[in-house]
Amino acid sequence: MKFSFAHNNINVKDLDKSLSFYKEALGLEEVDHIDGEDGAFKIVYLGDGTNPHRLELTWLRDWDRPYNLGDNEFHVAFYVDDYEGALAKHKAMNCVVYENEAMGIYFIADPDGYWTEIIPAGAY
Repeated sequence: MKFSFAHNNINVKDLDKSLSFYKEALGLEEVDHIDGEDGAFKIVYLGDGTNPHRLELTWLRDWDRPYNLGDNEFHVAFYVDDYEGALAKHKAMNCVVYENEAMGIYFIADPDGYWTEIIPAGAY
């Protein structure tokens, strides 16, 4: 199995304000996005134009207060070339904490509870 970095995620309260900030402060540009079918969420992937690693901004329509970072869904994500093998390995380790079969991804938790997203190579 070979793992490689994919993206880091942060949740934002005001997507437009955040997009402007990251463009101005770091020169990050939108490279892709996912819109929830019912408008409940929007995910925007930002890149620097020099490598495949992305910053993922997630906006949730119904979030009505500033984020307490203890409630945030910070995570690191890794691509894997053998998704099924990795999932089996992580299940055997009893560290899979969430599977999203519709999106074809899953999350594992380390001993401290930090989540890492596992993505099939070439997806998202």
